[in-house]
Amino acid sequence: MLEEVERWLTKRSWSAADRPLSALVAAKRRSGSTVSVVLPALNEEATVGAIVAEIRRSLMEAVPLVDELVVIDSGSTDRTSQEAAAAGARVVHRDVILPRMPAVPGKGEVLWRSLMVTSGDIVCFVDADLKDFSPDFVSGIVGPLLTDPDVDFVKAMYDRPLGSAPGQGGRVTELMARPVLNLHWPRLAGFVQPLGGEYAVRRSLLEQLPFPVGYGVELGLLVDALHTVGLDALAQVDVGVRIHRHQDGLALGRMAAAIYRTAQLRLARGHLVRPELTQFERGDDGFVARTTQVDTEERPPMIEITEYRGGRLAGAPREPLPEHTAHTRVPEDPYHRRTG
Repeated sequence: MLEEVERWLTKRSWSAADRPLSALVAAKRRSGSTVSVVLPALNEEATVGAIVAEIRRSLMEAVPLVDELVVIDSGSTDRTSQEAAAAGARVVHRDVILPRMPAVPGKGEVLWRSLMVTSGDIVCFVDADLKDFSPDFVSGIVGPLLTDPDVDFVKAMYDRPLGSAPGQGGRVTELMARPVLNLHWPRLAGFVQPLGGEYAVRRSLLEQLPFPVGYGVELGLLVDALHTVGLDALAQVDVGVRIHRHQDGLALGRMAAAIYRTAQLRLARGHLVRPELTQFERGDDGFVARTTQVDTEERPPMIEITEYRGGRLAGAPREPLPEHTAHTRVPEDPYHRRTG
């Protein structure tokens, strides 16, 4: 490990317990900062309501830490939207945000669009499939941004059990992301959960970064944040244990391919020879090949979007979009980038 990273680990790694809620509320009051929490959700009716209810109860009603709680539904076919709204979130469908730019499937697409319908100076992303959710997942990672003006980007770190096996979760992290980061971006080698879906970032930084539309979004944002603000502006906070729904092996393969694609583009900004992934499933007559497209699109920095510039930059008020409007297909936007 680089000596710079060893120093960073002692200086920029904390526990959620290091900053009690009372201290965070006082710091928030002094700074005048506002906090938005965003949950990207696709068919998460079993868990999203409990997460929303806990954030409202512990961080909005008990203490005024979170100002805005938004669930972005990216096309759920179950009761995700209803459960989230009943628990107290503002629910916005992905397709009503920037309707002139047709949405593409992917987590990164949802996170990128969320900047248009939130107003907080600090934006905190939380996955909607967490079980046994603790408010530390929010307060822990928001804390350094409220108390240290030199910190711009904070990732959660945690144990990830796989079933009854402790520490065996995060398979794509260990098999793909960690080796790639250690080999090519060794200054990021100190991040315990580089692909974790829980992180808080200053809007003033987020709006400068491009967003990979798919699974590569976490690695892409982390790498680009490093190059934009430097290692010392990045941090991580231990929030305990993360229990969530696990993907099967084929889904993990697709995730790994998208993450590799994101890394490869940042290494060379070169052309992908074949942005596809072939996997195999056993059928009645043997193995069947299934080929899927690897995400090859990225959204530009939000600060380049006309509607965003017209509505707010960091620190200016924005009127929220309506929660439900008809989805209209529109011509391709010149900012809709295809890099493969």
